[in-house]
Amino acid sequence: MPQNKGDLTTRPIPQLIRQIAIPASIGIFFHTMFNVVDTYFAGHFSTQALAALSLSFPAFFLIIAMGSGLQTGTTALIGNALGSYDHEEAGRLALQGLVFGLITGILLTGVGIAVSPWLFRSLGASGDYLAITLEYMDTIFIGAAAFLLVYMNNAILQAQGDTRPFRNFLIAGFAANCVLDPWFIFGGYGVPAMGIQGVALATICIQAGGAAYLGWKARKTGLVRMQQWRDLIPQWRPCREIARQGLPSSLNYMTIGLGIYVITYFVSDFGPQAVAAYGSAMRVEQIALLPSIGLNIATLSLVAQNRGGQRHARIWETIGKALQYGAIVTGIGTVGVLLLARPLMGVFTDDPAVVDIGTTYLRIDALVFFAYVILFVHVAALQGVKRPMFGVWIGLARQIVGPALVFSLLIKVLGVGLLGIWWGIFGVTWAAALTAALVGRRYLARVLAEDAQRDKT
Repeated sequence: MPQNKGDLTTRPIPQLIRQIAIPASIGIFFHTMFNVVDTYFAGHFSTQALAALSLSFPAFFLIIAMGSGLQTGTTALIGNALGSYDHEEAGRLALQGLVFGLITGILLTGVGIAVSPWLFRSLGASGDYLAITLEYMDTIFIGAAAFLLVYMNNAILQAQGDTRPFRNFLIAGFAANCVLDPWFIFGGYGVPAMGIQGVALATICIQAGGAAYLGWKARKTGLVRMQQWRDLIPQWRPCREIARQGLPSSLNYMTIGLGIYVITYFVSDFGPQAVAAYGSAMRVEQIALLPSIGLNIATLSLVAQNRGGQRHARIWETIGKALQYGAIVTGIGTVGVLLLARPLMGVFTDDPAVVDIGTTYLRIDALVFFAYVILFVHVAALQGVKRPMFGVWIGLARQIVGPALVFSLLIKVLGVGLLGIWWGIFGVTWAAALTAALVGRRYLARVLAEDAQRDKT
């Protein structure tokens, strides 16, 4: 019998948020530290390698966006099925989600390798700079299927409120990366020195191991049941539902990658040192925002199951408690980054220009941390009730339209320079957060009212 985490619809909300968010935040901390290790060794290899790693992030984010979006959509679908005690549907969605993820990963390999040269040239890369960046990203794209299987196996676990296996994988992956990165970059013990390509190869090896481990844990839940090989053939109805919920969520995440592309496009006008500074500072930002990501996961899981069980009061309580916890933890993060911005940048590089640029960005960005909590929690709640398009529209406005207009005004017209980008991020993010709080809540109230009316009839 599949595990039914029915306690997500009955146990106290504050306790459940902590149960889900804390392991998730710990896991994502180690995931971020995984990226920090990559940045650290690339920076100590060469400034050009560090810039190449930063420049590659929009392309890398294509994989992250697709995987995270499909994971979010599949989590919402399985969670709603479990909340209404439809175990057969939950199991069908789990198995077809894995098939859908594998196919998507294979397609990403082909598309990514074909598109990345154009993408990096558009960001100003050429010569050795372009060659190093492509060497890294082409290797990453080859392992795209492993990334997608990690995400889809985690969706099965996350829908049941179990974030511990993913946490365990991320901790183990971080530890392995600390060994594999320097070994593959600099060589030794029978392994040739591979430079920046070694960073990518280490990542792929770890993702493949994670896909196997999380697959084993997902199978133990009882939801993944394969009676015969033909069960692995894609089925129209569940795949359509996964695509309908997951692809808008992927587009939402993709707007983040496009937003990073837009920011990098404007930052690259100020040279490789500015690009390296922005990429390194983003690692610090990711660490500071870890609790908000954990709260996002908790909100999604709890809203999905409680919507399936028609427990609407618990949905509103989840949102309120998530915002309350988010205000506390991001308040601490804001103070910490304001005080420690310079030494934190010094971890990644000893280039004084990179440190100065990154420090300025972090001190402005620290004032935006709670805005991300407001935004993430409301988008996650709407994803949990199977309304993913809200996140897409607000993502397009926040990541692409708003920055392009604001940066152009501040840099091209008013001549503010790099500060125009940093303060532009501040203004656009807070505007999006307030929109999510006001418009998103009204939209959610309408969806839940429609649910209640449907139940009466």
